[in-house]
Amino acid sequence: MSLDNHLQQLASRHRKLDEVLQEEMKRPSADTITLSKLKREKLKLKEEIQSLRSSAAG
Repeated sequence: MSLDNHLQQLASRHRKLDEVLQEEMKRPSADTITLSKLKREKLKLKEEIQSLRSSAAG
């Protein structure tokens, strides 16, 4: 798998997590544990994307 494809897959997963997170936050009784897990996973993906982009650029 090329780096570009991998980055696209990570970005897609990041967007999907954002959508799930937004839906969960709309719920009247949003589960804070689920929100925390989703936010951590989203941040982990963002950091991985940034790391791969910076290593590819330099």
